[in-house]
Amino acid sequence: MSHVKLIDSWKTRLAPEFEKKSMKDLREFLANELKKGKVIFPRGDQYFAALNVVPFEKVKVVIVGQDPYHGPGQAHGLSFSVQDGVRFPPSLQNIFKEMHQDVGAPIPKSGNLTPWATQGVLLLNSVLTVESGKANSHQGKGWESFTDKIIHLLNEERKNLVFVLWGSYAQKKASFVDRKKHLVIESVHPSPLSSHRGFFGSKPFSKINSYLKSHQIPTINWDLSPASLSPSPEP
Repeated sequence: MSHVKLIDSWKTRLAPEFEKKSMKDLREFLANELKKGKVIFPRGDQYFAALNVVPFEKVKVVIVGQDPYHGPGQAHGLSFSVQDGVRFPPSLQNIFKEMHQDVGAPIPKSGNLTPWATQGVLLLNSVLTVESGKANSHQGKGWESFTDKIIHLLNEERKNLVFVLWGSYAQKKASFVDRKKHLVIESVHPSPLSSHRGFFGSKPFSKINSYLKSHQIPTINWDLSPASLSPSPEP
């Protein structure tokens, strides 16, 4: 994290955060863990991937996750997303099931959500790193105040955003969002432990698009199939 690669629209706003003691302690913690030979996901150049794909002024939707997947090859810096060719974790499977039921988009072959991000969906985890095989192992090390700041900036400086808060963790984290200025969509988490208690049937994808449309903001194409994502041929 010594050479933070962040696009300018985020860097200018977040530069003061990197000077705080909590972030300096976090840097030291990560460096020490790597020195001990610990494997950390995602890799260093992907810690800020969610921010680097979506400039601050292009954010339309914020989907708040908890911490990165801790299995090999899964995490790449976007909440709920996995790299191409990786089996879908259960929560992501359920997200795709609800997407299919809600907006009719087919279940994709890849769980890589980058095409959502490039349309303005900020896939933000609360904690941006994890030790291999150990869920939540980097909680309380300093990431939380950094990602809180991101949500505060969006809440204060932008308007008509959609905040998607699945589960009590995300709901607590973004509890301060101004609901007069933004739409907040809440339900239980898509995890198999809770998805049948109100995630299925909650229709978040269509709700997001109807809100965006009502504010003359281009909607999100949720369909991740290659044919849907390829640019239209020139007439």
